[in-house]
Amino acid sequence: MYAVFVAVIVMVVLAADWGRLQRVFFQWDIARDQLPEIITIAARNTVLFTLIAFGGGLAFGVLLALMKLSTVAPYRWVATAYVEIFRGLPALLTIFAMAYAVPVAFSFRPPGGAVGAGLIALIMVAAAYVAEIVRAGIQGVPKGQAEAARSLGMSPNRTMFSIILPQAFRIVIPPITNEFVLLIKDTSLLFIVGTTPAMKELTTYSRDAMNTAGNATPLVMGGLLYLMITIPLTRLVAVLEKRQARSR
Repeated sequence: MYAVFVAVIVMVVLAADWGRLQRVFFQWDIARDQLPEIITIAARNTVLFTLIAFGGGLAFGVLLALMKLSTVAPYRWVATAYVEIFRGLPALLTIFAMAYAVPVAFSFRPPGGAVGAGLIALIMVAAAYVAEIVRAGIQGVPKGQAEAARSLGMSPNRTMFSIILPQAFRIVIPPITNEFVLLIKDTSLLFIVGTTPAMKELTTYSRDAMNTAGNATPLVMGGLLYLMITIPLTRLVAVLEKRQARSR
């Protein structure tokens, strides 16, 4: 199998038209023209949008998780319906609805204009996934922890926020980090709402630069910057999973 793998790699290397690849995808002068804006504007906006969507999605997701585990039936119904709907809809469709359908239907423009509407949509989508992750984490905490807290006279709310949630978050750190990585890539969907030059994220910036230059080099640079952001995070997830496995 190793020999076959090496043979395939050698065949690909020999068959590729490296001169044409270099002309279309690796023009150094075009790459140099993208600096520093592709970092100071596009990469910065990608990280900023991700942090906003993740922070809002985490807060809303925890609330939804608690609602799904509530003893009050209407809370469970609302949270379950929300999670099923926004996990089932494509994120692109949710962004389109928030940016175009909601303003038309309710004469309401979200703060931040089109980009703000897109970020609200990403928060809504992230919350649905985070809710399921946190719910699984809460249910993964041994029931004896809650029983011990109640035997000490703690109220149900104090037991949840002081005993259960801290342990649940320790359990869900790896999948939560994976959700953060997914959100980094999902910010590329904001291209559908249109952005000003100062609000472009990596994908929109790279696509517009490619159209201007008539060359795909900006797309390659955008991809490399995505990898520089996501690979350290995915390695962090692997380290956290190994650490949890050892602790178990």
